[in-house]
Amino acid sequence: MQKTILSIGKNSSDKLVSSQRIYFLAVAVFFMGVIIIARLYILQIRDHARFRIMADDQHGAFSELSAKRGEIYLKNRDEKYPLAVNKEYMMVFLEPKMVAEKDRVVSELSYILGIERIEIEKKLSNSEDMFEIVKKKISQEEADKITELKLKGVKLLGENYRYYPGKELASQIVGFVGSNGEQEIGRYGLESFWEEELQGKNGSIFQERDSAGRWISITDRKKVPAQDGADLVLTIDQAVQYEIEKILKLTMEKYKADGGSILVQEPSTGKLLAMASYPNFNPNEFGKVENMSVFTNPAITNAYESGSVFKTVTLASGIDAGVISPNTTYVDNGVISEAGYNIKNSDGKSNGTQTMTQVLEKSLNTGVIFTEKLMGNKKFAEYVRNFGFGEKTGITLPNEAAGDVRNLNNLKSDIQFFTASFGQGITTTPLQILNAYSVIANGGNLMRPQVVEKKIYSDGREESVEPKIIRRVIKEETAKQMKEMLESVVVNGHGKRAAVSGYRVGGKTGTAQVAKQGGGGYEESITIGSFTGIAPLDNPRFAVIVKIDNPKDVQWAESSAAPTCGEVLKFLLNYYNVEPTEPIFC
Repeated sequence: MQKTILSIGKNSSDKLVSSQRIYFLAVAVFFMGVIIIARLYILQIRDHARFRIMADDQHGAFSELSAKRGEIYLKNRDEKYPLAVNKEYMMVFLEPKMVAEKDRVVSELSYILGIERIEIEKKLSNSEDMFEIVKKKISQEEADKITELKLKGVKLLGENYRYYPGKELASQIVGFVGSNGEQEIGRYGLESFWEEELQGKNGSIFQERDSAGRWISITDRKKVPAQDGADLVLTIDQAVQYEIEKILKLTMEKYKADGGSILVQEPSTGKLLAMASYPNFNPNEFGKVENMSVFTNPAITNAYESGSVFKTVTLASGIDAGVISPNTTYVDNGVISEAGYNIKNSDGKSNGTQTMTQVLEKSLNTGVIFTEKLMGNKKFAEYVRNFGFGEKTGITLPNEAAGDVRNLNNLKSDIQFFTASFGQGITTTPLQILNAYSVIANGGNLMRPQVVEKKIYSDGREESVEPKIIRRVIKEETAKQMKEMLESVVVNGHGKRAAVSGYRVGGKTGTAQVAKQGGGGYEESITIGSFTGIAPLDNPRFAVIVKIDNPKDVQWAESSAAPTCGEVLKFLLNYYNVEPTEPIFC
């Protein structure tokens, strides 16, 4: 009986041990399965792309095909003038392992390239090295001299770079191509705004190879062609841009101004024929520029208090709203008191009974305030915004400012509306002012300013950029009356020096104060002089704005910006062969 009991206990123990072994084996198999599944997941799903590339690297050859960057052109009559093109420059590099005459190489390259000997010696210090760049973008003369020497281990390699044949010409319109730390991309101007269209899309080529790295000819070669970037043809005319930049530079020097801008627009289409600002820069040498603010385009990025050129907007709004006409009169006492402020005319005079046309001729602050009062704050604010102020114009250039008309949000603050009626307390860009005058010139429509005329794709397709009407702002009759009032400013008022013999010209001066930085009030001795003109008034072809920042030795815009605008208009009328409509005086 006892033996039987012992036998049963032994069998139970054996079964327990066997059961445990099976359990541990099952657990081990389970975890092995989990590991295998996880590994398969990593190989086939999570890291599939990486391992695929590794396999391709081992069994295939892959090469990227670079797309050619689209080029940018100005108009030149019926031709195109290259503004930004692709140009091959040579780079000189060393293969230290292959250099046989080190002393000669150092001496010759130092002399030809103007590089210190020690710099070249450092690049030759590692005899196992196979590639050391000595200098990029060398001149053709330097390249020819190096080629003639036939130095072993000294090589030349062609590289494509962006080149700007016109140098400073339209530099703030075009921008430049530079590195962002990872790749060469458009920086500023058109190069930046149109980066996606200009850069195109790189292609690729792939073919399998054997273990020795040789092409396997019987396999298919997979090629994705590169798509070259689109070319841009601008509305800017090369001859006009060149002349306007020359006039602007001479104006800056004459009045010792801090800076300035001149813009020329075709009122009927919104197309810009020229957009110049000073100081500017040479995009080929952007790395030498110390003050990076010159890279921006102040004609669209720098909002300022425009001053009396804005009075045209106020009077046009009043006429269109039906509260005044060019002959409406009021009594000018020389000053208006509001909220503890005394607002005077710029000349400090009291002129008595005046018409609205005389208000524009004499640039009377009290007259535009009179008009604003008749309109009411709400209606005035609506017209200001309809003229495009407080919003971006939509020009296809980067970093455009919208200006600031927030002072017109508080309809109960009369003083803000009074000062806004003559262009203070609100800010605008030169382009916004010009675009508003084009509304008057073209009969009442606000146009989208246009700088690109068409795109030309790599396959030869052309896509024109059509002019766009944003909205109607004023009636055609209002525009007609305003053109006559602006002509009276040039004939009888402060704009006499903008006149062009043989043509009807209209325009308005503005001498604006400059707000103090970080505080209330205005600078005592700093002003901005501007003049906006339209010609010929019979059938307006051109709207021009001249803005001069802080001119010296001259107080009023009628003595600086007005004559400059007249010079610009005279050139335009002659260049485009516009027939005179008036007697020509000497």
